[in-house]
Amino acid sequence: MKILYAIQGTGNGHISRAREIIPLLQKYGELDLLVSGTEAEVTLAQPIKYKFHGVSFVFGTKGGVDKWATYKIMNLPQMWRDMHSLPLKDYDLIINDFEPVSAWACKLQRVPSVSLSHQCSFVSPNTPRPKAGLFNYGAWLLNNYSPTTHHVGFHFERYADFIHTPVIRSEIRNLQTTNLGHYTVYLPAYDDKKLTELLKQTDVDWHIFSKRQKTGYTDGNVQVIPVNNEGFNMSLASCDGLLTGGGFEGPAEALFLQKKVMMIPMFGQYEQQCNALAASRLGVPVLQHIDESFVQRVNNWIKGEDRVWVDFPDETAAVIDDMVKRYAR
Repeated sequence: MKILYAIQGTGNGHISRAREIIPLLQKYGELDLLVSGTEAEVTLAQPIKYKFHGVSFVFGTKGGVDKWATYKIMNLPQMWRDMHSLPLKDYDLIINDFEPVSAWACKLQRVPSVSLSHQCSFVSPNTPRPKAGLFNYGAWLLNNYSPTTHHVGFHFERYADFIHTPVIRSEIRNLQTTNLGHYTVYLPAYDDKKLTELLKQTDVDWHIFSKRQKTGYTDGNVQVIPVNNEGFNMSLASCDGLLTGGGFEGPAEALFLQKKVMMIPMFGQYEQQCNALAASRLGVPVLQHIDESFVQRVNNWIKGEDRVWVDFPDETAAVIDDMVKRYAR
C-alpha cells in the first residue's frame, strides 16, 4: 500500500502530532510525507518527499495574525502549480492534516482523501464555537481551507462519533512530572519583551518560549528561551502551569500532565476562539486580551489550586488502524 500523509507546517502542533502518527502509518506500507507552510520550528525525523510553500499565517506581536506579512509571503500561482504536480493516482490512501495543497489537488482531481486533524472536528455542529453573525469569515475558512471527503477528528471531548480525544505523544506520556514552581509560556503572537515586562511583576519564575529569539536570555524572574521541542517538554513536565494561546495540542498535553492551564486565544483567529471556548467549558480560565488587568488575573490564577482533570486514553494506534481499514482504496 502507498500512503501520502500531508501535514500543515504553520505552527508546531501539526508537526508534533505527525511525529507520533508517522511510525504508526509506516506499518501499513510505503509512506510519503508532504509538508506545506513556513512557520514551524519543530521538525520531522523522516525525509519529506514534497515540501511546498502552501498558505501560511504569520504571527504578529500584539496578539493576532500579521495580515500584511501573511499577504507578502502568499504565492497563489505557485500553489496552483504545486496542486497540479502531485501524482495522486499513485496512492491508495491520502491523509490530510489541515494541509491545503494536497486537499485542493484531491478535490480538483476527484480523488478521495481523509482529514486526520483537530480542525475537521468542526464538521460536527456539536463542536463548541462562539456565536457568529450572518457571515463568519473564520468559520468559512476553517471549513474550506483543506476540504476532504472523509473525517477523523480530535478535540478535548468526543462531540461526535468521528471525534476522538487528543493525540498525546509518547514522549509526553512517558515524561516524569514534577513541580519546581515555575510557569511555562508559549504565546507566539505576543512580543516576548512585552510579556517579560508584565510577568516580572509576579513572584514566580517564568520560562517564555519564543519564536523570535535565536539565543536565550534572563531578565529577573523571567527566562526567554528559543523554541525547541526537548526544552519545552522538560519545562512543561516540571512546571506548575502553562500560559498559552488558543491552540490545541499544547493545552491538551498540559492538561494530560495535570498542569494548570490559562489560555489567551489570538484575536481574529476563529479556530483559537473555538478552542478557548471548549477549554473554558472544561474549567480552563481564558483571557481575551492582555490589558491593564492582566497581571492581577495571572496572579489570581497562580494562587488558585483548581486543576482540570481529563481522560485522554492512548488510542492513537486504534484510530489509525480503523482509518486505514475503512478508507484505503
